[in-house]
Amino acid sequence: MSKVQPSAVRASVKNLLAYSTEEKPRKFTETVELQIGLKNYDPQRDKRFSGTVRLPNVPKPKMKVCILADAAHIDQAKAVGLDFMSVDDLKKLNKNKKLIKKLAKKYDAFLASEALIKQIPRLLGPGLSKAGKFPTPVTHSDNLEEKVTEIKSTIKFQLKKVLCLGVAVGHVQMTEDQLVTNIMMSINFLVSLLKKNWQNVKSLFIKSTMGKPIRLF
Repeated sequence: MSKVQPSAVRASVKNLLAYSTEEKPRKFTETVELQIGLKNYDPQRDKRFSGTVRLPNVPKPKMKVCILADAAHIDQAKAVGLDFMSVDDLKKLNKNKKLIKKLAKKYDAFLASEALIKQIPRLLGPGLSKAGKFPTPVTHSDNLEEKVTEIKSTIKFQLKKVLCLGVAVGHVQMTEDQLVTNIMMSINFLVSLLKKNWQNVKSLFIKSTMGKPIRLF
């Protein structure tokens, strides 16, 4: 059973949206982050978990995506206005670490034509993997726009060395319903990854970029 009720989440979301859209609106769209504190976990000894879940409402619409594309995908990318790089573009980087780092910084995520995936380590070295942005493969039968939406909707929970996590679950332009749905789904998915489920959850907060954290649990 979830220890966080949708009604409680809704009340918190109301407060968060009232602050961000009425009291102190900002000149940019604030992200809504779910902040998690864990307990009874030893990142040194316990198995570190990692999992991704696709949320029903896109939490990161402004995310920048680029496809490392073969000829067929270049045409598709042009048609949908998606940034792309050809094999020749990648060769021009000459495995220069600085340039590859710059590329990894410029985009939040990468796609790559299936035919190119195996060549990426050879063309770019380990740069994209190190940045945690190794490309997601796409085939010619995939719909590129749908693939991009999927990437923008997918969030990742990963335990590293510290017991607090933060993931973007939405933004302040969303409706109350959209945010509640995304937050509930994120919490329940995270709890399913934990060794002892709710017994490992110390605290849950939601926070907009410039707002104060609001406690859910």
